[in-house]
Amino acid sequence: MQRFLNPSVLAEISSLDLIAKIVVDGFVAGLHRSPDFGFSQEFAEYRAYTPGDDLRHVDWNVFARTERAYLKRYRGETNSLLTVLLDASNSMNYTSHKITKMDYARFAAASLFYLAIHNQRDAAGLIVFDDEVRNYIRPSTRQGQINRLLHGLDLAEPRARTDFAKPLHHFQEFLRRRGIVLMISDFYETPERIIRTIEPLRFHGNEIVLFHVLDPREIKPDLDGPAILVDLETNDHLEVTPEYARDEYPQKIQGHIAALREAAQGAGMDYFLLQTDQPLDAALREYLTIRQGRN
Repeated sequence: MQRFLNPSVLAEISSLDLIAKIVVDGFVAGLHRSPDFGFSQEFAEYRAYTPGDDLRHVDWNVFARTERAYLKRYRGETNSLLTVLLDASNSMNYTSHKITKMDYARFAAASLFYLAIHNQRDAAGLIVFDDEVRNYIRPSTRQGQINRLLHGLDLAEPRARTDFAKPLHHFQEFLRRRGIVLMISDFYETPERIIRTIEPLRFHGNEIVLFHVLDPREIKPDLDGPAILVDLETNDHLEVTPEYARDEYPQKIQGHIAALREAAQGAGMDYFLLQTDQPLDAALREYLTIRQGRN
């Protein structure tokens, strides 16, 4: 089974439904079996810490900002509402191997939809965006929802530039019930602007998760000689040397990743980096294990 989970092999499978089933079966098999695993426990409220409370439930992000201890409380058996915001801008079309960032993002979203609907019986919805909202599938648990979502992912094609404000306006206009909002993007924008744009969703009681999708060559370029880099969204050109790619660029991209992670966590959001050469089941298992341990 493991050979199917390699990204280069996943790229050759045409059915998103089959990919989602293979990936979910793969990472669930490596987890402690629990009906509460994944996204099923919905955040309910904070309450002040009192002596004797379990410290595992303290929100340490809130404590770091306020120096006051609050516990997260959850609705034990309440179904969640999962909405995936999928960045389909031109930069998501980049790849240095067999699978683009867009396809990897599709596979991740399909797997999480499969987990939410088939394993957790949660409502799930999709917003595909670039500088406009290209597709919106209202969250639902009705029959056939998984097929509607997978079809929406199939139709998602990279184009135009990223505008994070567009899907958030759409989200607040059409969705009323709070839930989990998972944004999948390569996040080529300043961390401060990204968080400032997304943060209003937190004020309405939503839990925010950022999945940062990057190609391995975006993190560690490999140049044999001078090269001209082309921005897929702006078409700007930049001439770079192997020395720049080896020394200066890695510091910049690692700084961007660290700053986005820190800004997200400081705002009470989850952040997780997905590299497109990672086996998807292992990556999702790692994230969900961290999530389960925190809850």
